[in-house]
Amino acid sequence: MKRRNKRPESKGAPKWMTTYSDMVTLILVFFVLLFSMSQIDAEKFRAIAEAFRSETIFEAMPSIIEEQHPTENTEVLKEEENDDKQEDTTPADDEQNGSEQNAVTKTPEQDELDELLAEVENFLNENDLNQVISATRTDQGVVLVLQESVLFDTGEADVLNPAKPFLNKVSTLLSNIPNEVRVEGHTDDRPIASYRYPSNWELSGARASSVIRHILESNDFNESRFIAAGFGDTRPVASNDSEEGWSANRRVEIVILDSEQD
Repeated sequence: MKRRNKRPESKGAPKWMTTYSDMVTLILVFFVLLFSMSQIDAEKFRAIAEAFRSETIFEAMPSIIEEQHPTENTEVLKEEENDDKQEDTTPADDEQNGSEQNAVTKTPEQDELDELLAEVENFLNENDLNQVISATRTDQGVVLVLQESVLFDTGEADVLNPAKPFLNKVSTLLSNIPNEVRVEGHTDDRPIASYRYPSNWELSGARASSVIRHILESNDFNESRFIAAGFGDTRPVASNDSEEGWSANRRVEIVILDSEQD
């Protein structure tokens, strides 16, 4: 008898395992998709929870079960509503009271600066100085701003003759105010290098000193009231990249200091 030839055994996992593993993988992917699609939106969940907490829903859909003591529950709900309203209104009342207290504590200083600014503005209006001098209020006091073109030639610190009448009126204004005065010189950022003014520091300081000198010559002042300061180009009020910006930065500021800072 002939012996039957044995089929060679294939190595590795049987073929049905391949199909089975594919099926298991597909099932796993399917459940992962289901899980990812079932994630709860936190915002929607909060909105639904708040909706169920609202009393209006339960008022619109009353329970079919009769309450044993409806009046007691109503009183409890009213007490809770009152407590909630008191908690809501208390912070607003505190803020309002705090703002009123702050207004009361700040009133003396603010009133003094407001009165000083009003006095300066009235003086400028009566003497037709609004076109050449602007007045603003800061934490330090009232600031009068005079542009360089009104007071000086470019690169110089000698007061021009047409500017002297304006400074005379400013001197009259300061003679009626007891506050200390700081005169500040400011320049643009373009460098200067002359025999008299090696840099913008010397030019700005010389311009502040020239203005003070003219004011002192116009009226009888206590010289200790005045302070001259040169800031060069360190405190610009506009960008230094155009003619308009350079012109705005070349200025003299007369700061009528708040009496609290004297």
